[in-house]
Amino acid sequence: MNLHRLLLERAAARKPLRVLLIGAGKFGSMFLSQARRTQGLHVVGIADLDPARARESLARVGWPAEQYAARTLDRAARMGETCITDDAPAAIATHAVEIVIDATGSPAAGIRHALLASGHGKHIVMVNVEADALAGPLLARRAAQAGVVYSLAYGDQPALICEMVDWARTAGFEVIAAGKGTKYLPAYHDSTPQTVWGHYGFTDEQVTRGDFNAQMFNSFLDGTKSAIEMAAVANATGLTPAAHGLDFPPCGVDDLPRVLKPRADGGVLDHRGQVEVVSSLERDGKPVFRDLRWGVYVTFAADSEYVRRCFSEYGLVTDDSGNYSAMYKPYHLIGLELGISVASAGLRGEATGAPNDFRGDVVAIAKRDLAAGETLDGEGGYTVYGRLTPASDSLRIGGLPIGLAHRVPLTRSVAKGEAITWNDVSAPDSEAVRVRREMERLYAANAVPAEKASAPALLRS
Repeated sequence: MNLHRLLLERAAARKPLRVLLIGAGKFGSMFLSQARRTQGLHVVGIADLDPARARESLARVGWPAEQYAARTLDRAARMGETCITDDAPAAIATHAVEIVIDATGSPAAGIRHALLASGHGKHIVMVNVEADALAGPLLARRAAQAGVVYSLAYGDQPALICEMVDWARTAGFEVIAAGKGTKYLPAYHDSTPQTVWGHYGFTDEQVTRGDFNAQMFNSFLDGTKSAIEMAAVANATGLTPAAHGLDFPPCGVDDLPRVLKPRADGGVLDHRGQVEVVSSLERDGKPVFRDLRWGVYVTFAADSEYVRRCFSEYGLVTDDSGNYSAMYKPYHLIGLELGISVASAGLRGEATGAPNDFRGDVVAIAKRDLAAGETLDGEGGYTVYGRLTPASDSLRIGGLPIGLAHRVPLTRSVAKGEAITWNDVSAPDSEAVRVRREMERLYAANAVPAEKASAPALLRS
């Protein structure tokens, strides 16, 4: 609990953490609103393909125009100013930068920036969970080899879940489940950018007035984003997915210990140590009482009579046995909290969550019957959604990761609900594909033998 003190020491020494932000969208803008107020932290550069958008973001969050008038990053570092550029690779390479934040949302861009950061000896904070789910275990390995930190982004739910898992384990508890809340119904897997606003309850007028990206919002709804985030948590914590993916059980905060425990004990989990997402809607569409739609949770076990008695004495909510309890955080503040990752990486050399193995993957699943020759349109689109699966199963069947199921033509027809594989598409020769394939080869030796794996659960709904 001393990050603020360490930041103040850097400020007093006139050696603030020098940060490059790549991507000035919503998450980046929220970070920028707080970075100006944080002593010991200096955003020396903002890289965005549209520099005008970056300037608009800065103005919107209250930065004076003279603060971001620097023409070069070196001048920005010397003068305490900020340089706006559209050349992220060049900005990463400059000596003015210590820490790189990727907030682009593009898996290919995130992979490129993480590798460049490691190559130039810069810490990388990966807001881009899509890139992390696609190749995070390999990117973290490369960063460690370079002696720098690769970190998930605090404020986003995966890093907050990692923190709660770490708390529970450090206190001596076995973690039974961990995850987040979301709005979910089974029918949402079929949602498209055309139907998404009806599910959210937005009117045409609201959509016209707002700055809404239909495909991005649809990825939140159709289960893809939840799968991506839980893959990141699995790879960072050692918790694992169920063989069939996420169940999204309806559950409010008071019922977490009763629901998020093993099926053998009356809960819904396949096993102890599982990632799972809870829904804020009952299956009939009615709202769950005291839902956790915006928050994160961890359930844990007492596993001793003495600790069960302590749970009771101190008022913890438990299941009927008294053995399972939970902690939760009802909200996450997204980019407003990102400075914690920056400070942790720059001052302590510690990540706020980072992958250490390949345990969870997100495979592209056909939303409808797809014909050979059709082109996949990626996360949140009309053709596919992402399903969480054990990485060993994905490797065994050659599952196509959702992060690469974009602008890729099918070479054979795929039925609705079926997993799409590398053999079903004509994949381009790109850096992202090469990095992902390298990671698959690296971890293939750990794949579960075919006779022990759960092919039917993955290949079809």
